[in-house]
Order: sequence, then C-alpha cells, then structure tokens
Amino acid sequence: MGPTCLLDSGIIIEVLNGKRSRPGIIQQLLEQGSELACCSINVTEVYAGLKPGEEIKTARFLKSLRFFEVTWDMAKLAGDLLNQWRQQGRTLSLPDVTVAAVALSHDLILVTNNHKDFPMPELTLYPLPVASS
Repeated sequence: MGPTCLLDSGIIIEVLNGKRSRPGIIQQLLEQGSELACCSINVTEVYAGLKPGEEIKTARFLKSLRFFEVTWDMAKLAGDLLNQWRQQGRTLSLPDVTVAAVALSHDLILVTNNHKDFPMPELTLYPLPVASS
C-alpha cells in the first residue's frame, strides 16, 4: 500500500472535467497503491461550482475517496498557519490552510496545482508534471 494522497479541490475538478491529463495522474497514483482522499473543504468547493447534470458523477467520485473530517485540532492548526503566514506578510486563504492542516495532521501527501498556495515547508506536495489542456 502506497501513501495516502489528499486531493486539492482544483485537482478534483480537473479530474471530473477530464482536464490537463489529471485522470491519468489519478490512475497512476492508484496503480502505485496510493489511497486517494478528500476533506470537507474539497466537498464544499466542488459542490459550490457544480453545474446541472454533474451531480451523479461528482458524488460518485467524491464518495470513492477516503474522507477526512476537520477536527477541532485541525481547525486550530489552520488558524495558527493563517496567523503565522500573515505575520510574514503572506496572505493565504482559509480553505487552503484548512486543507494543509488536514494533510499535516494525517501526514498526507497533498496533490495540488497550486504550490504557491501551500508554502508550508513541513507539507509534502506531490510533484505533478506540467500538463497541457
């Protein structure tokens, strides 16, 4: 069994839309024995942009992922990260620091297109190849 990979919302959306070769990356991770995961932030962000007719496919994919709840300790860690980076002059979003807190709390590898949104050196990011549309 490989590592557990937390998928960022952008990756989930690209997989659902078949964009940027992301379905192939997901297939590679599965073939390598990785477990794929999401958290409440991902579910919220994906459903916020859902178009009519995408409900079944979206629910099927999201429910196939291991789900990590955001606990009190993770919420505190997210707030701490937001505060820490703000003091360094860096503005991060609440959803991004919450996803980072989930990944850090469970020692997950974060699969994201947006490495700049996750500057935490203690966070392990999956090295995605540059993909074309």
